[in-house]
Amino acid sequence: MTMQPLTLAVIGTGPRGISVLERLAVRLAETPPDRPVRIHAIDDIEIGAGRIWRTSQDDWYTMNTVAGQITMYSGTPDDGPWRPGAGPALDEWSLSRADVHSLGSDDYATRRTYGHYLRDVYRSIEQHLPEGVELISTRTRAKSLAARPGGGWFVELDRSPYMIAADHVLLATGHPKNLPDPFERRMIDFCARNAYGPHYECGDSAADMDLGERAIPAGSTVAIRGLGLSFYDVMLSLTLGRGGTFKTNGDRMTYIPSGREPYIVAGSRSGLPIPARGVNQKRPDHTHKARHLTKQAVAAARVRRRETTGNDQLSFTEDVWPLLIREVDQVYQDTHRAQGGVGALPELDLHKLARPFADKTFSSPGHFRTHLLQTMRADLDDAGLGNARGPLKAALDVLRDIRNVVREAVDYNGLLPASHEEDFNRQFLPVNSLLSAGPPAERVEQLYALIEAGQVDVIGPATEFTEDDAKGLFKISSPQVRGAVKWAAALIDARIPTPDLHRDTSELTVSLLSTGIVSEFFRTGPGTAPPVPTGGLNVTHAPFHVIGADGEVHADLYALGIPTEHTRWFTQVGSGKPGLNTLFKQDADAIARAMLAALDDDTDAFVARSATMMGSIR
Repeated sequence: MTMQPLTLAVIGTGPRGISVLERLAVRLAETPPDRPVRIHAIDDIEIGAGRIWRTSQDDWYTMNTVAGQITMYSGTPDDGPWRPGAGPALDEWSLSRADVHSLGSDDYATRRTYGHYLRDVYRSIEQHLPEGVELISTRTRAKSLAARPGGGWFVELDRSPYMIAADHVLLATGHPKNLPDPFERRMIDFCARNAYGPHYECGDSAADMDLGERAIPAGSTVAIRGLGLSFYDVMLSLTLGRGGTFKTNGDRMTYIPSGREPYIVAGSRSGLPIPARGVNQKRPDHTHKARHLTKQAVAAARVRRRETTGNDQLSFTEDVWPLLIREVDQVYQDTHRAQGGVGALPELDLHKLARPFADKTFSSPGHFRTHLLQTMRADLDDAGLGNARGPLKAALDVLRDIRNVVREAVDYNGLLPASHEEDFNRQFLPVNSLLSAGPPAERVEQLYALIEAGQVDVIGPATEFTEDDAKGLFKISSPQVRGAVKWAAALIDARIPTPDLHRDTSELTVSLLSTGIVSEFFRTGPGTAPPVPTGGLNVTHAPFHVIGADGEVHADLYALGIPTEHTRWFTQVGSGKPGLNTLFKQDADAIARAMLAALDDDTDAFVARSATMMGSIR
């Protein structure tokens, strides 16, 4: 009897999906299987790149990690061909391609370039699979899953082949498209009431927004909500994307308009555009050796909590934050001393850095603009000192370096529910996002030039975005800046949507929830307080088996990346670092190992099980 192939389905071929495919290829090459293996890679946008990294987007959308620190290969090149387990980082790969811009180790790639790299990794996986293993590219949308008799899943698709029978399925579906939240719904309804008037775009990748001249005409006023990374993408779409140019003379950048741009009014809670990343001065394989916030320190804090309260959940403010601040401050002081710094440094207050205007009022928009430009210029000066020799940017880089330890503290109900919501979500995350994930300094320079040119106006802190039916326009104001009121015909929400199972519009997610195949992760704590819903997909620890609504752990269904945000923290990581066994690689390998474990089963058992399954399908 012919042995049925082990069939695997990977739904979503962005970085997380590709990472698992790469580790599957490595493991299959190391131990060629006696049983056939068939792998379906399913993506409805672009096989090998997904939606966010698709290769059709414009060049002004860039990454915020330098090319030398980005790899999708789980090992560095050797004397053999580039292949799964032994391939180049993004910078080295770019030098081999005549059709992409060559990148230095410290350069920032465009998202489109990274999409081409991901597709090359995918092709490398296809080309280096051992005999008996096939990778099938399936450009289609997964609609639902149904349990298969005897184990595994039927995957329903929206076009041919319409149905795949798989033994194991991975959900790596990436960034969601959400139903509108209350603010978004209010703005949508406002636009509906004022036909042919205002234009509103919900939060999403800027490459998927309608930012063209029909929706936002030249010379009109457009408001942008949010001053994070997506703000820069929208800003450039409305300036570079409209034919404008930036010129650099010495250390000064200026903007030359094309005349097709709108006037941009932007704002956020902080009123501070996300600061620049320091000029990179670190090797691609650099690792920070923590001295205070370590896994051992987190484990010890759990022991103390258990001994004193009978419960090992932590308080972020009491158990984690003091260690984190000591870690950041240690690097701040050490870097200052190493560079021969004289005198004491200013106190390092992360909250003040992230909210420099929190306790200030300004007498006029011009007054605020002067303070904003001074703050931005000081930040650019700090960025120029670098992330190894500049005390401030070296210290803030620690926030990136210690993410894995923070995960040890917060993942899977690691914090008391109230502390997670107040201390972590409301207090720490906004500060961390603003200070640790900035764009290249060039982006901040461009914004500075646009403000000086009068093309962009950051209105002030605590920005309020409201609608006015009488005018048919959006109103933008700052209560901390006297006279700061603007009116706009268009409003763009430049905030990345928060993953939430119940707001995800994907037909697959809706189906998985309605059938109870997946469940929501709830935060629980001691006492009788009710569980707290999170909107995150409930999974086990590695290899991240999906947990159903009945509490059943699906041994043949996995989820990885953004859908599991809230169960795990900071799942949007989209690459590994060359030469390091990063958590990104470990996550992928854990799933690959679990998916292939069936190949180690007794062959006779496989034959018997295959016969049973074929009989039930007939």
